Amino acid sequence: MTGAPDVEVRRSKRRRRTVSAYRDGDRVVVMIPATLSRAEEAKWVETMLARLERSEQRRRPSDDDLLQRALTLSDRYLGGMATPQSVRWVDNQHSRWGSCTPGDRSIRLSHRLRGMPAWVVDYVLVHELAHLLEPGHGPHFWAWVDRYPQAERAKGYLMGWSAASNLDPPPGDVID
Repeated sequence: MTGAPDVEVRRSKRRRRTVSAYRDGDRVVVMIPATLSRAEEAKWVETMLARLERSEQRRRPSDDDLLQRALTLSDRYLGGMATPQSVRWVDNQHSRWGSCTPGDRSIRLSHRLRGMPAWVVDYVLVHELAHLLEPGHGPHFWAWVDRYPQAERAKGYLMGWSAASNLDPPPGDVID
């Protein structure tokens, strides 16, 4: 993790044996039985922070992982015809989920996608890969994108996320 997270420990008289943890914004909440000692609490907090980090790491692929995933998706849904030169996470996309520059074959995904379900990230990758085949958002472009079986579901997920976050999606498109 980057720096020590803010940790809130919640003791429960009803909880007997189980310990759990989850992220609530920038804070990690660790729920433990009320009967644990302070030493046991400290041990469990450390254990649960490590578990949470491993779990989150699996959901936050690296740039290299993204490139490999994009190549796999291109093979599976686009006949291997869309081959990006690079795929990377960026922190400067606040109104787009992704973008593509066909000239240098680069794809960028918004950091806001990190931690979202893999099928949503895959949809954004397929969308951006399709731009390597069709630059605009015409019927041919959407025919490529719609080869991804969860395209409609992912569009709905991103629209719902945007609505819940009070973000307006760009007109006519939820990706770019």
